[in-house]
Amino acid sequence: MADRFEVEPRAVTAGLVQAIPARDVIAQEEALREAREVQASTTIGSLANYINTQWHYARDAKRDSANGVEQRMIKAQRARRGEYDPQKLAAIQQMGGSEVFTMITSVKCRAAASWIRDLIMGTGADRVWSLDPTPEPELSPEANEMMVRAASQPIAQATMQGEQVDDATVKELLRRMQDKIKAMAIEDARKASERMSIKVEDQLIEGGFYKALDDVVDDITTYPAAVMKGPVVRKTRQLTWTPLPGGQYAPQVEDKLQLKWYRCDPFDIFPSPTATNVSDGYILERHRLTRQDLHEMIGVDGYNDDAIRLVLDDHGQNGFKGWLTNDLEVEAVQGLSHSYENPEGTIDALQFWGSVQGKLLLEWGMPSTEVTDPLGEYQIEAWLIDSTVIKAVLNPDPLHRKPYFKVCYEDIPGSFWGNSVADLVEEPQEVCNAAARAIVNNMAMSSGPQVTVNVDRLAAGEELTTLTPWRIWQIANDPLGNGGSSRPIDFFQPNSNVDSLIKVFNKFSDMADEYSGIPKYLTGETTGGAGRTASGLSMLIGNAGKGIKQVISNIDNDMFIPMLDMLYRHNMMYATDPDLKGDIKVHAKGAASLIARETAQVRRNEFLAATANPIDMQVVGVEGRAELLRETAKGLHMDTDRIVPPPEVLRERMQAQAQAEMQAQGTPAKPTNNGQMLQDGSPIEDNF
Repeated sequence: MADRFEVEPRAVTAGLVQAIPARDVIAQEEALREAREVQASTTIGSLANYINTQWHYARDAKRDSANGVEQRMIKAQRARRGEYDPQKLAAIQQMGGSEVFTMITSVKCRAAASWIRDLIMGTGADRVWSLDPTPEPELSPEANEMMVRAASQPIAQATMQGEQVDDATVKELLRRMQDKIKAMAIEDARKASERMSIKVEDQLIEGGFYKALDDVVDDITTYPAAVMKGPVVRKTRQLTWTPLPGGQYAPQVEDKLQLKWYRCDPFDIFPSPTATNVSDGYILERHRLTRQDLHEMIGVDGYNDDAIRLVLDDHGQNGFKGWLTNDLEVEAVQGLSHSYENPEGTIDALQFWGSVQGKLLLEWGMPSTEVTDPLGEYQIEAWLIDSTVIKAVLNPDPLHRKPYFKVCYEDIPGSFWGNSVADLVEEPQEVCNAAARAIVNNMAMSSGPQVTVNVDRLAAGEELTTLTPWRIWQIANDPLGNGGSSRPIDFFQPNSNVDSLIKVFNKFSDMADEYSGIPKYLTGETTGGAGRTASGLSMLIGNAGKGIKQVISNIDNDMFIPMLDMLYRHNMMYATDPDLKGDIKVHAKGAASLIARETAQVRRNEFLAATANPIDMQVVGVEGRAELLRETAKGLHMDTDRIVPPPEVLRERMQAQAQAEMQAQGTPAKPTNNGQMLQDGSPIEDNF
């Protein structure tokens, strides 16, 4: 839609006051009036109404009851902070006594997050993913032509010499040549996959993926689900340096498009009520935009400039956040300001990813070349602010995937939301809190004697508020005439139940270990039994690791594999370097493979030592031995390129050595077929 706000600049500046011609002001007001009429029309509003309806369904499903997903998230966040919910705190304060909160949830979440980070972040050159060539790469037409040409040469020579070549011989020659060409194709695919891996790693680092992943790990342990978003294209300002004469450099700021990854706040994610994963149904994300954020969207493909200016005109001064029915309790947990206060002037927006009927898109203004069937369903991305749709575009992904990845600590089949560590230890946490409060209260009650006083026997003016050592009490005669047999002041000692309460606390603290799968010795606490020795403790940690493997598997299957596949396909479509592209299969080796990293390194060293003999060297060959050395050096985080030469250099060395030996023996070097060599460095015709 054309930008109606482009007017000829004729402003006149007088001193510090800018005078705008009246016709420009009138033109702007007219453009705003037309934009309001268009947005208020039934056709334009139908798309906004549809998105708004889906938002209410998703929001109500998330807040369906007092024990709904949103309430679970609030409880989990408070448990990590060591805070009681207001109702519970009020009841404790009314009863009196201690308000102590045991930080069991926080300790378990931190321990689980640290364990996960150790496994998925890797160290040094370790990656939790890989891009590998397919086992059977497709041969290009050029490769097939080379195979036929190479196989036909010995056949033609035999025919010229009068020899008969039967069909079986021709098939055998073609088969052998096909094996050689496939070996070359596999090697090319391997090199392409290595180059693509370097490209992907660079994109992940520059796009903030690992920072977002670090934040998501905390969400995995705290909330029923953690969500990462990306890769999404964002315009970023980058500082570059321009060389100047004299060896100096001048800074220059440039706006560049870059792939980015973000951690999504689970409070701001609203899946469709029936969704079990991100690909099911629709999903909405709540954004809090500044005026600068909105203004930078003007002129970007897919955004409606008139609609954005209309929003800025209506809400650019005070912001706009009430239309999404803010929950004060959620905002308090998120650390946001009161819903009626908006000092930064942010504007709430909904980003919608899902299916929409083509008729609504055509009515909104999407061209018929993109929406060919009014009754068809189209996967779109749309942005809604109040009743104004500022963006609606077709999902650019070829498979219509959404750029969101959801991971749960413990999956619940058939549900979008799972269980977190905070969910699993919720009941032991409550019992331990109750036991801790009782312990503190009982300790206070039993820390000294309780006193009973017959106030009728006290002398006038005697105080009853304090109890001090060596105090002298003034008393009067017993009005009942009992003489000295009736004691006016009596002391008794309340019973201490601390030991039994500590047993209750320890029992439920152990239950928290069992429920969460995070034992105490992972956080450095000493343990008895098998844990008293290093080997025994290693065995216990290994057994505990069986539970965390499922969590790592969830991260692999629900985040790394689909995210890498999406990034790989993006590079295949938009990358300009042809050397990156090949017959590659995206494969996440998985963070779970890093659990056995040390064991694999030991076995690799054993294999390296076992094959260090002349017989095995004839089988493995120099290139095979070099590959084994290369993988061993990688496992030790060494610079493999400086230790083991690449295959091309090894082939050149072997060829030079072979030629030197033949010349020393007086045998002429064998000519090659136009210089074309096979993977093993031998000429093509040497195999026939």
